[in-house]
Amino acid sequence: MARSGLVRTAAAAAVVAVMVAGGAVDASAAGREGARGAQGAQGAVAPDSAGVRAALQRTLDAGAPGAFAVIKDHRNPGADQTLSLGKADLKTGTPMNAGWRFRVGSNTKMFTSVLVMRLAEQHRIDLDRPMRDYLPAGTLPSDWAMTVRQVMEHRAGVYDHTNDLLEQPGEETTQVYEQRIRNNVYDPKALVAMSVKHGIQYPPGTAYAYSNTDFTLLGMAVEHLTGRPYADVLREQVIEPLKLRRTSYVVPDKRIAGPHVTGYLTNDDRSKPLLDSTEQTGSWVGTAGAVISSAADLDRFLTALVAGSAGGLVSDDSLRQMTTAIPTPTAKISYGLGVREIALSCGKVYGHGGIVQGFQTQSFATKDGKRTVVAFANASNNGAVTQGLMGTLEPAFCGKQPATSFTAGGGGTRGTVPAVEDSRI
Repeated sequence: MARSGLVRTAAAAAVVAVMVAGGAVDASAAGREGARGAQGAQGAVAPDSAGVRAALQRTLDAGAPGAFAVIKDHRNPGADQTLSLGKADLKTGTPMNAGWRFRVGSNTKMFTSVLVMRLAEQHRIDLDRPMRDYLPAGTLPSDWAMTVRQVMEHRAGVYDHTNDLLEQPGEETTQVYEQRIRNNVYDPKALVAMSVKHGIQYPPGTAYAYSNTDFTLLGMAVEHLTGRPYADVLREQVIEPLKLRRTSYVVPDKRIAGPHVTGYLTNDDRSKPLLDSTEQTGSWVGTAGAVISSAADLDRFLTALVAGSAGGLVSDDSLRQMTTAIPTPTAKISYGLGVREIALSCGKVYGHGGIVQGFQTQSFATKDGKRTVVAFANASNNGAVTQGLMGTLEPAFCGKQPATSFTAGGGGTRGTVPAVEDSRI
């Protein structure tokens, strides 16, 4: 524990040193800009509310019925902000409500990773042994040697089964959603078999390719090693201890219980109306993307996660491994063990994004847990909506900055974070 704490302290100091050096605009401004960047990484700079609101408005202009951003300042709770625009439901005209439940998509991967890391802490799983060792016999071919760690990093060479279900890159069509997604119930082992037919895509550990099948495998391992359904393990080890009263995993129940936002799938033919895609079994993506939650619960989960041992979810050493991120082909984006790292102008933030029919969320925290941001929109199958939502992160974490201080993703717009590669889930 003491050694782990020293490692984290040293790592934090190194990050601050890099930001101080990198924040200089000229010799006279070096100290001022560097200090500002270091503070921003710790959540000390006030959010740029106007910038966040403008990003949310761009999200609506791109086609989302509604959007919100919830900014929690755990250093100064009085500085918390909630900005909501547009509609939670088009039929009733109900305004967007940032307290309601929604499908979190691939934010689910963080929950699954926590369960795996807890098994590793109990010595029931070794991250550096083959994934197949922790699955029912015959799930993976005997010569597939990718490790659990490589699977968690999306560096295992496992084909993404959702490509077969959706038959195209990018998001699913409304037709395919109705035919294969909304009502169908898939067995996880059948989804893995769908992937295995394509063979290993590259030598494990040599490349990065986002694959929902990776986290289908991890969910299967949780069930195999515990002898319990994933939903029960998640409830007992995460939901109940953290008192996440609006979080659940109900596959294959199609409903979202209680007050919730209506999700809308953008039609491929933009002249046609949005499709209400709120209800679906979720089984096509399961432990990779089917959790239901709320902004408040995601804040509580993230805050506990980045607190390491003090948060009660994972140990300091497990957190260190989860947040040791390797660069991906997308600029400013790295990936750890079920946790995404995004490099902003004021430092790095950790969390995940999620896109699932009708819903998309970006949930991130500073490494010290002093600020979390949950940004949400109730539309999918629309890249401009995704980019608009990503645009909330820079002003929410880093506040107002000179236009010359940070540009990411091209286009000349300060604080533009590239849309990540998980365009579906």
